[in-house]
Amino acid sequence: MFFRSLLQASALLPFLSATTSAQSSTACNNSPSLCSRAYNNITHLGAHDSPFLRDKSTSFSTSGNQYYNSTVQLDAGVRLLSAQVHKNGTTSNADKWRLCHSTCDLLDAGNLADWLSEIKTWMDNNENEVVTVLLVNSDDASASDLGPQFTSSGIDKYAYTPPSPSTVPTTWPTLDSLISNGTRLMAFVASLSEPSAQYPYLMDEFTFIFENDFENESPTNYSCTPDRPRGLTTSSTGGRMFFMNHFLYSTQLFGIQQPNDTYVNVTNAETGLGSLGTRIDNCTSVYSKAPTFVLVDFFNVGPAMASVDRANGVSRAVGRKSVTTAQPSEAEQNGDASPAMRRDGSIIAVVVAVMVAIAFGL
Repeated sequence: MFFRSLLQASALLPFLSATTSAQSSTACNNSPSLCSRAYNNITHLGAHDSPFLRDKSTSFSTSGNQYYNSTVQLDAGVRLLSAQVHKNGTTSNADKWRLCHSTCDLLDAGNLADWLSEIKTWMDNNENEVVTVLLVNSDDASASDLGPQFTSSGIDKYAYTPPSPSTVPTTWPTLDSLISNGTRLMAFVASLSEPSAQYPYLMDEFTFIFENDFENESPTNYSCTPDRPRGLTTSSTGGRMFFMNHFLYSTQLFGIQQPNDTYVNVTNAETGLGSLGTRIDNCTSVYSKAPTFVLVDFFNVGPAMASVDRANGVSRAVGRKSVTTAQPSEAEQNGDASPAMRRDGSIIAVVVAVMVAIAFGL
């Protein structure tokens, strides 16, 4: 009898082994260890101005914040994508809200719905991933302005709706529960004048999030102190999630700021003066908790993901696609023009945009 029971038990071993293996390989946002953690208890890597590219498609525009598009960013592990939304003069609803860097004359990345469709396509093919979208609301769009863009793209089917539009939740859902419930998209807008019953998933950023300062031009400028919304202190944040801006600007002609790519290998590194890793450690000490979001330019350099993995305690991520940590060479990618010619073209575009703005009194 004993041997028969032993044989029966041994027959189950392959099944149990396979089940254990399957469970252990389940990953949320590229790691099994993150599945059971609350959304606000994870550090999400964010791509600042995600659709604004410095690559061949934009003639390596000096206004571009990223070397690779939003799909590549997501493939590589970025889980928050930010963009600026501007109102276009056209009366066509599909084209009314566009992704433009400061002005549509400077860098136009197309309409909002198309970008959201790109993100939805990625989410369709990556069912265990929670993605956050943050829209910088440059022209004070209302939820009724932006909501139809989410609807037309189809991404609204993934959107999470908070229990209250005006109160910070005492607890946020885990990644596992967001995935199980099919609410894998967090959509924040900075700022929404009022919540919408028709589009309740569009969350006012500063109701749920606070940010540090973002206009930094020196690696010694970074601070963990709340900057937006006004009136907060490091000891009084109202339960909001900490959104840590970590990128540098450089000032060019006419006082125009552009992303600083000269120092980015240190800015996004784990160690060094003004490095991402050092700033995460510093701010973790201030709040006794790692930032919920960190926002960077040129995410692949550093790489920025290394510091975020360390903050999350992730040592062996799964399912990511590798992206070079090198800064792309214009000379290699543009055989028809020299780097100098490409950069001069970008600067000329900036000058033209400024002159047009002055001429029309903008």
